[in-house]
Amino acid sequence: MKVVDMHCDTIAEIYKDHKKGGRVSILENQLMLDLRKMQAGDYGLQNFALYVNLEQAMGRPFEYCMELLDTFYLEMEAHEDIIGIVRSYEDIRRNWEQGKMSALITVEEGGTCQGKTAFLRDFYRLGVRMMTLTWNYPNELAYPNARITREDGTFRMAPDTEHGLTDTGIAFVEEMERLGMVIDISHLNDAGIWDVFRHTGKPLVASHSNARAIASHPRNLTDHMIRTLAGRGGVMGINYCTAFLRDFGPGEEPVSRISDMVMHMKHIRNIGGIGCIGLGSDFDGISGTLEMRDAGRLPMLADAMEKEGFTASEIEAVFYKNVLRVYKEVL
Repeated sequence: MKVVDMHCDTIAEIYKDHKKGGRVSILENQLMLDLRKMQAGDYGLQNFALYVNLEQAMGRPFEYCMELLDTFYLEMEAHEDIIGIVRSYEDIRRNWEQGKMSALITVEEGGTCQGKTAFLRDFYRLGVRMMTLTWNYPNELAYPNARITREDGTFRMAPDTEHGLTDTGIAFVEEMERLGMVIDISHLNDAGIWDVFRHTGKPLVASHSNARAIASHPRNLTDHMIRTLAGRGGVMGINYCTAFLRDFGPGEEPVSRISDMVMHMKHIRNIGGIGCIGLGSDFDGISGTLEMRDAGRLPMLADAMEKEGFTASEIEAVFYKNVLRVYKEVL
């Protein structure tokens, strides 16, 4: 069963290792994802995120992201016999015909552009084909959902329904549509998500977000959002992170279980139909205990879906066909 995964943070982990003098390779490593694990899992395409934490970027997010991009290209060029970088749907088709996997570049943090559409276009020229408008901090474009600190220093997340896209953010999503870059609403706050729907017309994605009706974290989508996304022809990628799969009680060990992933899929299918479900693992951006702990174990998910009554055509749709449909239309 071919796999198309809309989100992983592997490149950021490799970059951090190299900055410390390490020699971790995308070919084979101890991370959740590498090319050998992808081959074992029958991957067709992986979105590789250039993940930028604005606080860690020390005031130079564009430069920091360019360093991540350089790491990505060096790793891919070293293994171009196994995986090919794609900029269009035709590139994906060509790689598969040649027996190669595909790599699509995404940016996780619209603040890397520093509010400049020129930087957005530069990223596009360099191969970036998807971008989130935010990560976990406000930027020139938009806002994440609220992080409310308690008196004891802990915090909770809450939906933000007040702060929509800025004027610059609106200009960005319009330019992304013009360019043929997929808009990713994961990490965006509620008000911003609705602004994206209002100011765009093409299919878009929530690359690594689940259903809020099942797990209450505001990084997940409400049923209304799911219906709207599905009506637009968009796709949401099931995130394997514990916090987005289940509301764990006090003293309960957070475990990422395949059964919870399937539960989300069932709910989303009931709300928006099978056509709006994809995969967005968040491999190497999540921690804790994972039942499906690396990219080589995706057949476990297909087996679980089959046992829960998903048909072969539905499993294929979730595993790769739905996302490829969006890419064919937008890229």
